[in-house]
Formats: sequence, C-alpha cells, structure tokens
Amino acid sequence: MTSEAPPPTTNNALAARELEWAINSPSLLAEHAAINKGIVRTRFPPEPNGYLHVGHAKSMNMNFRLAFEKLGVPMEQRRTIFRYDDTNPDAESPEYIDSLRRDLAWLGWEPERTTYSSDNFQTLYELAVKLIEKGLAYVCDMTKSEMEAQRDLAKRRSSARAVGKDPDVEAPIPSSDVLPGRNRDTPVERNLRLFEEMKLGMHDEGSLTLRLKMDFESANPNMYDLVAYRIRYTPHPHAGKGWCIYPNYDFTHGICDSLERIDYSICTLEFETRREPYYWILWALDMYRPKVYEMSRLNLEYTVLSKRRLLKLVNAKYVRGWDDPRMPTISGLRRRGYTKEIINTFCNDVGATRAMNVVEMAKLFQVARTTLADSTRRAMAVLTPVKVVITNFEEEAAKVGEGGMTFEVQNSPTDPSYGSHTVSLTQTIYIDSEDFRLEDDPSYFRLSPNQPVGLKYHGGNLICDNIFKDGDSIKELTCHLDSSDGRPKPKSHITWVPSDGITCEVRVYNHLFTEPEPSDRWEEELNPASEIVHPNAIVDPSVLELVDKKDVDKWKSNQALQFERLGYFVVDTDTTFDSMTKEGKLVFNRTVSLKEDKAVKKISDAEAKEKERRAEQQRKDAAARDILMTIDPKDLFKLAPEYIGSFSQYDETGLPTHNADGTEVTKSGRKKLEKERVKHAKKFGKGAKH
Repeated sequence: MTSEAPPPTTNNALAARELEWAINSPSLLAEHAAINKGIVRTRFPPEPNGYLHVGHAKSMNMNFRLAFEKLGVPMEQRRTIFRYDDTNPDAESPEYIDSLRRDLAWLGWEPERTTYSSDNFQTLYELAVKLIEKGLAYVCDMTKSEMEAQRDLAKRRSSARAVGKDPDVEAPIPSSDVLPGRNRDTPVERNLRLFEEMKLGMHDEGSLTLRLKMDFESANPNMYDLVAYRIRYTPHPHAGKGWCIYPNYDFTHGICDSLERIDYSICTLEFETRREPYYWILWALDMYRPKVYEMSRLNLEYTVLSKRRLLKLVNAKYVRGWDDPRMPTISGLRRRGYTKEIINTFCNDVGATRAMNVVEMAKLFQVARTTLADSTRRAMAVLTPVKVVITNFEEEAAKVGEGGMTFEVQNSPTDPSYGSHTVSLTQTIYIDSEDFRLEDDPSYFRLSPNQPVGLKYHGGNLICDNIFKDGDSIKELTCHLDSSDGRPKPKSHITWVPSDGITCEVRVYNHLFTEPEPSDRWEEELNPASEIVHPNAIVDPSVLELVDKKDVDKWKSNQALQFERLGYFVVDTDTTFDSMTKEGKLVFNRTVSLKEDKAVKKISDAEAKEKERRAEQQRKDAAARDILMTIDPKDLFKLAPEYIGSFSQYDETGLPTHNADGTEVTKSGRKKLEKERVKHAKKFGKGAKH
C-alpha cells in the first residue's frame, strides 16, 4: 500500500514511528483536506472516570497550544476538540463529567466544540457490523481466563520466534480451540446474528464479546484479536439506557479521531504499542488515519497520578476528597491556591518531549512563588498564638499622639497600584509561638527573656518581663516597648496581630508522600504530616472584607493572601465566615512557603513530635522487613507476621490451600498468593547475597 503524501502544511516536529496501515490513500487525503480547509485539529479526550489532574493539564497545554507551536501552525488555523471518551459506564458519572468541563474552562482553554464518544455509538455499531461482514470481526464465547491463556500462549510463541526458536517446540498449540480460538473462523451470518442478539440484550454479561480478527503472530500483544465490544447492563451517564453493549477504548478512539477530522492524535508513551491496533482498525474500515504522536507522561515528585491510586486515596479516606489540597487534581491544586496562571506556566516550563523524567515538586513551588509574589496582598497572621500584654502601652501611645499606633501597610511591596491597608497596635497583641523561646540561644534572633526583638511597623523593641505558663505551654507574656533613640538595634523584627484579629483555622500542607517516587508500597509511604492543622490561628483584621463566605466558590480561585514571614495562603472552601456578623468558620490553606531563612528555621513542637513518630515507625518497618528477609519463601505464609493465623492447610510447596475457617482458597486467591511469594523470593535471594 503506497500513496503520495499531500502538500505539507506543517513541519515534522511531531513525527513518530511509521506503519504501513497508517498510510492514507490519495482520495482519503483529498477528502480530509477539502473538509478541513487548512485547519489543523487536535483533541483532548479524557475519560470521565475521575477528576482531571496535573498530568491532564500538561496534555491540555500540548493539545491546545504547544503542539501548534511545534508544528508552526498560525493562530487562525488552530482547532482543538474537547471529547469525553465515555465508553465505560461502570466507572463514569455525571459528577466527573461536570468536573472535567469546569476544570477545562477554569484553566482558560476554549475548545472548538465539545463531543462525546457515546454520541457515536450508533455509528460505531454500524462500523463493527461492517467489519463482521468483511470477515474481520467475530463474536467470541471464550471466558476471561481462556482469553488470558490464549494471549499467554501467543506471547510465548512470539518470544520463541524472536530468538530464532521453533514456536511449535517452545510453545506448542494444544488445540485450535485455544489458538486461534474456536470462534475465530465461524461464518459471517452466525456472527451478525449473535452481535445483533448482544445488542438486543439476549445474552448475559461476560458471556460474549466481539473481537477483531487481527494477528496472533504479531510481536505486539495488542494485536491478539482485541475485544471491540462487551455486554454491560449498566445505564450510560450521557447516552442513557439505550445500549447494553459498549465499545472499548481501542476500537473507539481512533474511529472518533477520524470522524472528527483530527490531524494529530496526541497521547502518552504507554500508548505507543497501541498505534498498531489504532491504524489497523482505520485501515480495515478504509477511514482517514490521523498522525499519532506519543509524548512522555508527567511524573511529579511526592505524588501519584494513577487514576486507580487517586481513587484509592479518596475511597480509603486518606484525603478529604478529590479536591483535597494535597491531591494533584486540578480541583485540589485550585483549592490549595494554585491559579491557572501557575499551572499553565508550569506546564509550559515542563514542555512535551518523548524523554521520560520525574519533575521536581520544587519547580511547581517556585512557579507559584514567582507568580503569587507580584499579585498577592499581604497581611500578618500567627499560627500558634501567644498572648502578649504591653505594660507601658498607654505611655508609648501618648508619646505619638492620636493615631500614632495605627500604621499604613502597602498591600504589595512592589506594586503601589494594589493600594494599602492599616493595622493598629493594641495593648494586647498576639505573636507566634515560633517567635519566642524560654532559653537564650546565640543563633536565635527573635524574642527571649534576655533578648529584645523589633516589632514590625511600630519599629520599637519588645522586651519580655514576665512569663506565665500553663503546664509546659506558655500562656501569656508581659512585655514593655522601648522606642527610645538610644535603644539597641534588634537582631530581627517579628510580625504580630492586634487584639481584634480574626480567629481562623490554618492548614499547612506538606508533601503527600515521604518518598519522591512512591513505590508499589505507596500506601505505606503516605506522609502522616502532609496536613498540619492550626485550629486557633489569628489573622489581622485588615482582611475582613476579603474573606466572606459569599465570595468562596470551589470552581474558581479564591482570595489569596501572603501571610508575612509564613507563606502564601488561600481561603478554603470549608469557610462559613460572615464578615458582617463575624460569625462562622474562616479557613486558610497554605499554598506554598516563602523562601526559607535557614538561619532562623525551626520546626514546631508538634512537627518535631510527628517527625520522631515517623522515624520510630520507619525503624519498626525496617525491623519487620529484616525479620521477613529471614523467612524462606516456602514458609512465607506460615511464619510472616502478616499471614500468621490466616490459613489452615498448605500444599507441598507451602502455598495455602485452605483459609483459617477451613474454606478453600479460590483459584484467583492462590494466584495472588503465588505472585506475593515470587516477589518475596526475589527479595529473599537478594538478602541472601548480602
């Protein structure tokens, strides 16, 4: 199959592996060019089976902007379709459908139009019938386990051929019922009849599938007669109850690309082996074949982007929900205070290549700091407040006269257009517990019994006179101000809030995982200090007009503030605060810290205790692993602490055959246990070498 290529309208920036099936005939090229009329079209096709995450943000950036820039496409010729790849009703929901639409709009991307794969169900069905009529598809009654055995046999035969061995010796076919399968060469009439019966709901779920007659001798397992349709008696969240057979992803997305006149079908590298079935299907149907380009997926430190793992985080209540500020979802990032400018700039910086890499979380943090530094209003806040009574306040206030204890503060230190606000020093103020120590320390520059500290905006020195404690915690300090001309220069100045500050809850977020690249044991690597809640924080009253519940919306960026010396924060959607009555709960989330001053960095007592608890847990886990490494694989299920008491009988190899209650271990259960033993055997072997 050969043809002449059309006159190029773009460069080869998105060129990838070529296949004979991918070549369009001159007539298909001419038809496509006549319809698109110079337009270059991409698509963004997420499946509505969860919330969009930062990896999808990278894909959006590629499909709506970067791909066109790489190809040199003028602005007026760029088009991108937003398509719901909604072929799996068991995993999809109206909630997910709505969230995808909202996140796309919030990030600022405007699609040419919004489509649904499910809107093509009738067309897809008719094309499947066409493949049956051409003898390229058949209805199969093989069970899932039979198909797995068939695929395994085909793989082993392919592996033998790859090394020059005889597949009939290395992996002989026991029966044609196994390979190519008892249904593969059945008559067209039989397959048309059964496929119609599947559509009419005359067969049970899992009893029949429609498979494509592809190539069992291919080196690519994705060509082993893929399932194109399966029976599911589940109403569709968009299409409704009209269908009980649903097409799978591989059959659907290439056809939809062709129907929608896509020029470049962009996906991630794990789909590279799917380009064979993608083009085979379009070749078999004689439909236009878009160009396919695979880029590396986004891998980000200290998080996971697998939909399965994200769903587990939500369902197991490790996080507050899909929009938890620790989640890498667009909703979670937005709730944490990351704006669309931050996310899109980050995606621009990351770019899109075929090189696999892990992006440092620090890059996202730095983009956030750079963006928020120029656009965020300042305020003062304390996370763990300590009450301070200024004993000579009246005397100091008299020195400066009326209004002398009220200070004008620029909302932005770099942009006067942001205006200013005022904050008033009161006789009782609150400072952060981090800014006071009972014992003097040469390396500590803030307040201590024998060390004064500057008071920001007032300028005078705050000197500690008395300390009142409640058990081990400091309840109150009495201090006096020194504003004399000859006062010693303080080593630092601290922030404070006045007596009429607003009580709030502040949630400080850290990495979700303790490991930069979470492993298969990722649930054990969750960071117990990923969220630290300060329930009694106080923020200065200048923010009152900015933090009302009426202005809080989960689908937009909420009010961001820079808490001086603490970081960038945003009003959380849990806020119920009424600025008129000053009632209700005010909640802030920390978006990102400021650049840390290493000279004064100090963790709180709570953080120190949590750090020690984690260290102790890690020591226990390490000890448990050491014990596990002494257990021979054949005794794993008898001696390993996690399995003791779980089983009552074992076979000659040590694999459990019966559960503790005497019931027989299922076949699938034994298979899982065998996999666990194989994993342990590998680790045991490595341990023995050391």
